[in-house]
Amino acid sequence: MSESAQAPSSTPPSPPSIAGAEDFAPAIRWGMHTAIAEGARCITAVDIAFGENWPWDDAALLSALTRWLRLPQRRLVLLAAGYDDFARMHPRFVVWRRDWSHAISPFVAPEELAGTLPTVLLDDRRVSVVRLDPVQGRGRASLEPRTRLQWHDPVDAVLQRSSPGFPVTTLGL
Repeated sequence: MSESAQAPSSTPPSPPSIAGAEDFAPAIRWGMHTAIAEGARCITAVDIAFGENWPWDDAALLSALTRWLRLPQRRLVLLAAGYDDFARMHPRFVVWRRDWSHAISPFVAPEELAGTLPTVLLDDRRVSVVRLDPVQGRGRASLEPRTRLQWHDPVDAVLQRSSPGFPVTTLGL
């Protein structure tokens, strides 16, 4: 598949509203699919622990990510406070990731910043999906480059201080 095949053929669907926790996973799917369709080279996902509201085990999403990661210079970046429960909550993603570890970069935020991580999905163009109210689950999905940039800079500052984490395999003695 050529990179030109990733160019949008029509107007992307409008950003969904995020009025509660039940709207978050569909909004993340929208954000991922829109970023992929618009030819993003990098997608960044940030959350304290990537709980069950993240659709990492969605087979259709993993299939779309597989097609996207086959393109040159694509990268999925994950940033969390830790990945202790990730394998239990998202086992399909963990198995799938083994084949794509060269293109997936999981990071662990420094301890002093870990508790302040936002819940956000960003691409390198204009897609952003943000949970603004963790208690009520409200958020905002947007195709405005300015909104994406508003979240990109603080996330990038934490990423620069973060360390690689969540190894593909764990070695035991």
